[in-house]
Amino acid sequence: MKRFGLIGAALLATAAAPPAARAPILLEPDRVFTATDGIAHAGWRVLVADGKIVAVGPDLSLPAGAEERRLPGTTVLPGLIDAHVHLFLHPYDETNWNDQVLKEPLSLRTARAVAAARATLMAGFTTVRDLGTEGAGNADEGLKLAIEQGIVPGPRVLSANRAIVATGSYGPRGLAFDVPQGAEEASGEGVTAAARRQMGEGADVVKLYADYHWLGGPGGSTPTFTVAEMAGAVGAAHDAGRKAAAHAHTAEGMRRATLAGVDTVEHGDEGTAQVFQLMKARGTALCPTLAATEAITRYRGWNGQAPEPPAITAKRASFAAAVKAGVTLCAGGDTGVFAHGRNAREEELMVAWGGLAPARVLTIATAGNAAVLGLADRLGAIRPGLAADLVAVDGDPTRDIAALERVRLVMKGGEVVRE
Repeated sequence: MKRFGLIGAALLATAAAPPAARAPILLEPDRVFTATDGIAHAGWRVLVADGKIVAVGPDLSLPAGAEERRLPGTTVLPGLIDAHVHLFLHPYDETNWNDQVLKEPLSLRTARAVAAARATLMAGFTTVRDLGTEGAGNADEGLKLAIEQGIVPGPRVLSANRAIVATGSYGPRGLAFDVPQGAEEASGEGVTAAARRQMGEGADVVKLYADYHWLGGPGGSTPTFTVAEMAGAVGAAHDAGRKAAAHAHTAEGMRRATLAGVDTVEHGDEGTAQVFQLMKARGTALCPTLAATEAITRYRGWNGQAPEPPAITAKRASFAAAVKAGVTLCAGGDTGVFAHGRNAREEELMVAWGGLAPARVLTIATAGNAAVLGLADRLGAIRPGLAADLVAVDGDPTRDIAALERVRLVMKGGEVVRE
């Protein structure tokens, strides 16, 4: 099914037409983090009506006919946004990537994705950017529709459909016969055509692989697309009012993707001071996916204690360099590599590994992600007129980021979906 119109209209379809009989709700937590000033305001309340935030502040009274929700001991904050998920993947220590793509039927993968979407929403993540179905075709479009139509519970979904990879560079591979690929292969002008084709099938974002490792190559990732190849796809995405993201581990892949105009670079493991300075100058955001690095390293035997494996040390160093350069950060852990519902692990590692203040990380995961994804006029903060996507957690996450895992209430579009 083809979908038309701007991303925001699709994302907020349910919020734009809430049930007529829904009563206003006054949330009464201990404190409110609005994501507008970095402060948890003690004694504030939030009033919600018709799927939108109506008011926020310290002196809100209960309107006639409104429902009062007392939430002692909690902090209310905007619904969290995960900027890098794969709803059609599940943890690699359960089934490796090749076997998920080759051996799991689409029906099973879709059932898993429905469960993943629910777990994500229940964890307080009310919006996600799904950056590729990894061999499941455009099944993310059907899942997105099912969520929008209220058939299954889940977050608002920005979908990338199939990532676009350089011909011959992706997988599964190494077999004596052709097998389904985890992404769409393209080269030259075909990269732009692939982006347009996927957007025509409903993709909200275009994802490119700026680098990858070749079969029989020297080991490690090397650049795949040229700047010109990526720039064509990025231009097509921007012309259509969409964003473009690039998987890039190497400094050269990151440099090319940035020069091509992508909006976000994903991973950035080998980023240098020079490439981060370029990203800063160009306004390109980094989605560091710290949690995926941690998870994969643990799958390989690391117990989380010292001594750190080289992959962890290198990831810490690249993230520190990005922070020092002042690169815009977004929060997204590559969820699916590790368990859905544990999305907040990324925020915890941004504090633990990057030394960022919890309040700053909360802002990145809400208002910051909304700005990077082009949704700041609709989502990401607690202020009148925005969609009533809210989460209440036990404790104060501006002091203890782990409070994000203690979810008490989740509201999406003014409807309480978990309490």
